[in-house]
Amino acid sequence: MIRATRKDRNLVIDILVEAFGPLDEDSSINFVVKQDDKRMKRMHVLMGYLFDKAIRTGEVFLSDNRASCLLITFPHTDKFSIAKMLSNLKLAFHCIGIERVAKVLKRQKIIQRNYPKGAYIRPMIFAVKNEYKGTVTSAKLLMQVFKDFRNNELPIIVDTASEEHVRLYQKFGLKVFNKEEGLGFPIYLLRMNQVVSPL
Repeated sequence: MIRATRKDRNLVIDILVEAFGPLDEDSSINFVVKQDDKRMKRMHVLMGYLFDKAIRTGEVFLSDNRASCLLITFPHTDKFSIAKMLSNLKLAFHCIGIERVAKVLKRQKIIQRNYPKGAYIRPMIFAVKNEYKGTVTSAKLLMQVFKDFRNNELPIIVDTASEEHVRLYQKFGLKVFNKEEGLGFPIYLLRMNQVVSPL
């Protein structure tokens, strides 16, 4: 496993866009990204935003073959900064669309009520290049990262709309503790380590 740095930004964005760009079903990604003729450009903006957030407030991991990535944040470290504000504005204008910001914020509020008020670790997104799907690349990366975090004192909380991802996370010790259905598609909430009650 490799701990990525800012110089890996384009590689990570490319992996994420390659994995999520072709998906047209209901998902958290498609909920956030405005669906128009600029969708792929907007997808790049979102993945750049997620990378920047993970570098600023957590860690970005790459598999040894640099074909898979996992972005993690420590939300309690995400303090106000000019860089954060500019990143949020870019996301609103160039990915979400100003007219859709309220809708996306509503989604965030629904999800956020399942997260603790204190410190926790949040895996935001992971992906693997298409040519490595069906191999052990992404599973091996998840195994290495979760092994590193298994004995820490902070809970690990993750949300996903993908039942495939739910099954994969469960293999590494995460357990479903809630399912939100207020967005038109289910969002599963999973945790590892400390028991966390929804707010």
